[in-house]
Amino acid sequence: METLDNLSKYKIFLAVAECNSISKAAAQLYISQPAVSITIRKLEDNLNTTLFFRKSKGVELTENGRKLYENAKRAFQILSETEDNLRFRQNTGYLRIAASNVLCKHFLMPYLKEFTTRYPNTEVSVTCTSSAAACSMVEQCKIDLALVSKPEQLETAVYHFLGVIEYIFVCTPAYREKLDCSDEKILEHGNIILLDKDNVSRRHLNRYYAQNNLNPLHILEVNEMDLLIEFAKMGIGVPCVVKQFVEEELKAGSLVEIELSKPISPREIGFLYQQIQPMNENIRKFIEVQATAE
Repeated sequence: METLDNLSKYKIFLAVAECNSISKAAAQLYISQPAVSITIRKLEDNLNTTLFFRKSKGVELTENGRKLYENAKRAFQILSETEDNLRFRQNTGYLRIAASNVLCKHFLMPYLKEFTTRYPNTEVSVTCTSSAAACSMVEQCKIDLALVSKPEQLETAVYHFLGVIEYIFVCTPAYREKLDCSDEKILEHGNIILLDKDNVSRRHLNRYYAQNNLNPLHILEVNEMDLLIEFAKMGIGVPCVVKQFVEEELKAGSLVEIELSKPISPREIGFLYQQIQPMNENIRKFIEVQATAE
């Protein structure tokens, strides 16, 4: 069985895997349910393996099925990229990037500016989402490159170190004076402002609390780092922010850092991408641009 003769079969296989249902895949592809079932059975017979567990409500990939899904997905992605490059020869391809709002604003923007200046004919799209979602998009080949906090585990992606971000607690001098206590006691008596519990940075901070037996009593939650900084400048609390984002305020004296006996450990950030051959050349170009920009 020649692989190229089975592109349509793999397309059906991918649809079933993503729908977790033969009937839903059939509806999506506008073909009959029996035709989908026969295609999957033939594919399993030719590969001499079971690709799906049949359940009362849908299907689920086996371990071999999952491996085939990952590679088939990448193969179709490569074909799509090649078609785009051939279709738009006047361009130098495209680059799809994902990053959180904060990392995009404070870290990614300078590199995007430099990259688009050097390669004006390359189409660039940016998706703002959480670091966790960006990692997932890389694994699923939905984007080419992600700027993320370093994942705890790497599946099939490559991680390229960019730098570290430091976390500190800050407040206005007036708020610091009003509390009238030592820096260590501020975390107990101040109005602590944090990102929401689902945020990667918040989980990092929660580990710091647990390791140091800290239990802040007054917590206000927000969902954006920029809001933390604005609340700090308004003098209504003590947020935990990324130090690089408030360097100007610290130099000007409008914000002061709370000195902790045990500083919060920094976190790595970097670029994440799939090592697919042939590799999207624009990934290499972008990483070289950021290395030069540093």
